[in-house]
Amino acid sequence: METKKYSSYAAIERDLEILKLEKDINYQKLVLSFHRTKESITPQSIVGGVFSSYKEYFTRSYPQILQSILPYIINWFINKKRGK
Repeated sequence: METKKYSSYAAIERDLEILKLEKDINYQKLVLSFHRTKESITPQSIVGGVFSSYKEYFTRSYPQILQSILPYIINWFINKKRGK
């Protein structure tokens, strides 16, 4: 970082005020991020997240599951009608 040369105390005060405001903004961002994280880590959101991921998995693999189970279901109905 390059050393800054100031010509007046007003310039120093202005830069110090800017740095203070940047510090306050970053602190508030950190607090907001903490609160959002705290709110997102609830039992409802965790369970909902788990179920949504399983739902997404089964939705994508539904045709494959159906193709593997369908022959067994058809055979079961055929054998049931025949009385076996």
